Amino acid sequence: MVNSAATDTNERRGRSRGTADHAASLGVANLNPFGDLHTLQHLSARLARSFRGVFEPVLRRNIRTWAEPLVVQRFADYSAERDGLLTAWLPLAMTPGDMRAFVMFDGGFVMETLDLFFGGPGDRPRNLPSEFTPAGEAMIGRLGRMIVAPLSNAWTPLARIEFDCGNPEGSPALLQGFDGDDAMIVTRFGLSGTDTDPIFIDIVYPVAALKPFAPTLTGKVLGRSAPEPKWRSGLTRAAMNVRFPVRSVLAEPTISLAQLMELKVGDVVPVSFGAEVPVMVGRDRLGQGIVGTSNGKAAIRITKLDREGDEDINAHDAYEEDDR
Repeated sequence: MVNSAATDTNERRGRSRGTADHAASLGVANLNPFGDLHTLQHLSARLARSFRGVFEPVLRRNIRTWAEPLVVQRFADYSAERDGLLTAWLPLAMTPGDMRAFVMFDGGFVMETLDLFFGGPGDRPRNLPSEFTPAGEAMIGRLGRMIVAPLSNAWTPLARIEFDCGNPEGSPALLQGFDGDDAMIVTRFGLSGTDTDPIFIDIVYPVAALKPFAPTLTGKVLGRSAPEPKWRSGLTRAAMNVRFPVRSVLAEPTISLAQLMELKVGDVVPVSFGAEVPVMVGRDRLGQGIVGTSNGKAAIRITKLDREGDEDINAHDAYEEDDR
């Protein structure tokens, strides 16, 4: 979260936070039915990297971005952490489905970006107001719209979810569809300049909203999405049709500059080459072969393929034909 004072920052960063992989115990409800959320943590790290390009133009300074460890909390407990502080609660509709997440912006961060937007130095009021002005609410909506695109892109390897901003609220009690006992997965993102206090932005998902994605959320690593078989087959066919220049080097004679200057029509430059000549693909050596003919054309019969790290492969029936 954004913090207006360094002491407040240290207090919030230092407070005890549980881990996302809660273990069920007797007499205690298990808030997290997913177990280890490595996949969602990896997704958050991807999203954090994209936030640098989103917020640097807004803050007008170079920043570094990171994702904090995930936390699973009851909605009431999470809301109590911001009790009495100016906070923007921005609901996010998740499509497909009829579920909502929300983004939480600290009031001081909203005021800073609002001052920067109108050409100021980014000063925050010493005493924050009790509620946002219409201009502040417009800025909250603008910030939300800026992050929904990278948020949807970060989710793409896991699921095709589109996020859309609702109307910002000044109190968690005004958020529709959230109950105090609802389990929430808190993904927290930090933004920090060279000599500035860190800014924290939370994107919070109800556990119920993520249950349809339980099989992938419990994976150990979220890598690149697995390509569809049809797409992969098409890519393979396209790659197999890529053309490479193949050439053979029969001889590379060398002569002095004096001899080169004296050359005239009819002179003979002697060349010599062994029984086998190298076969090249671009600048790389493919192997070697014997000069001969095939179907009435000059050709190279490949006798050896060079494979780095593999044993030599003989291919006595392979030919490279020379159309010349």
